[in-house]
Amino acid sequence: MALTGKQKAAMLLMSLDAATAAELVRGLDTEVVHELTAELSHLDAAGFKNSNKSTKIVEQFHHSLQARETFKLNGFLNEVLKSTVGVEKAGQIQTQIQEVLNNRDPFVTIRSVDSQALASVLENEHPQTAAVILSELPTEKNLEVLSFLDVGVRFSAVRRMCSCEKVTSEAKKRIAESVCRRIEIFVPGVADEALAARPEQSLRKVAVTLRNLGKEIRDGLVGAIQGKSRRVSKIVADLMIVWADIPQVADESLRKALRGIGADILALALHKADEAIAEKIRSNISGRTVAAVDDKASFMPAPGKEDIEGARDKIVRVLREMNDKSELVFVENECDF
Repeated sequence: MALTGKQKAAMLLMSLDAATAAELVRGLDTEVVHELTAELSHLDAAGFKNSNKSTKIVEQFHHSLQARETFKLNGFLNEVLKSTVGVEKAGQIQTQIQEVLNNRDPFVTIRSVDSQALASVLENEHPQTAAVILSELPTEKNLEVLSFLDVGVRFSAVRRMCSCEKVTSEAKKRIAESVCRRIEIFVPGVADEALAARPEQSLRKVAVTLRNLGKEIRDGLVGAIQGKSRRVSKIVADLMIVWADIPQVADESLRKALRGIGADILALALHKADEAIAEKIRSNISGRTVAAVDDKASFMPAPGKEDIEGARDKIVRVLREMNDKSELVFVENECDF
C-alpha cells in the first residue's frame, strides 16, 4: 500500500505521545486536523500502527520513537483534538471521522466488536446476514465468532458464506448498517471468563461444522481460509478429525481405515487408550488381528508418550485422507447438528 503525504504525517503522529502530537498540529487549520485524524483512524483500523512502515517514517523525520505497546488510538485522538480545537469541536470531528471511516469501509466498526458480543448479535440475524458479516472479518476473528454461535446458526451461516461474493456492495453496506444499529443497543450478558475460550477449542467447533458439509462447499471454505492464512487453514483441516472422534466414525468406514494398519501400530495406539475408543477399534478389526495386537502388547515394553501419539497419528492421518475424499461417514447425534 503506497502511503500519501497525509498518511505519512498521520503515522508520524501515531509514533509520538499525545502531548507532543498536539503541539505539532496546534497551528494547523481545522480542516487539515480533521483530515489527519481521519487518516489516523483509517490506518489504525487497517493495522498499520505497529508496522515497519511506521518505524521507517519516524526514522525519516530523525526520530527514534516507535509506537508503544500501550498506545490507545481513541484516547490519543481525544487528547490531540481537545488540545487543538477544543472539546466541543473535537466531538464534532470525531463524529465526522466515524462517518468517513464507515463510508470507506462499512464493516470497520463491526470488526472491532468483541467476538462473543458479535456472535450474540448475529444469533438473531438471518443466516445470510451472518454469512456476509463473517465473510468480511479477518480469518481468525471469523472462526472465533463462529465458535460462539449456536450450532444451527453456525451451520447455516457457513453454508451461505460461499455465495457472499454475489452480494452487491450496496447490499453489504445496508447489512453492515443494520448490524451496527443492533450492536449499539446490544448489552452483553455473559460472564467475563466465558470470553477466554482457547483458540483451539474455537477452531475445533468450526472444523466439526465444516466436515459435515458437502465436499464442494467444504473445500471452497477451507480454500478461502487458506487464502488468508495457511497456518489457520492447516489447523482447521487437522481438527476436522482427531483421535477422540473414532467412536463417532461409522463401522464400515473405520474397518476400511484400519485395513492397512499393522498390529504393532495398533498395539501402541491402544496402550492406555480411552475405553470407548479401544472398544470401537477392537470391534472393527478381525479376531486374528485382535489376537496379534494382544500378543504384541503383552511383550511390548512400556512405550513412551511420543511413540503412542505417533501410532495414533498414523491412524488419524488415514481417517483424514478418507475425509478429504468424502469417504468417511460419521454416526453423529442428530441433536448436535
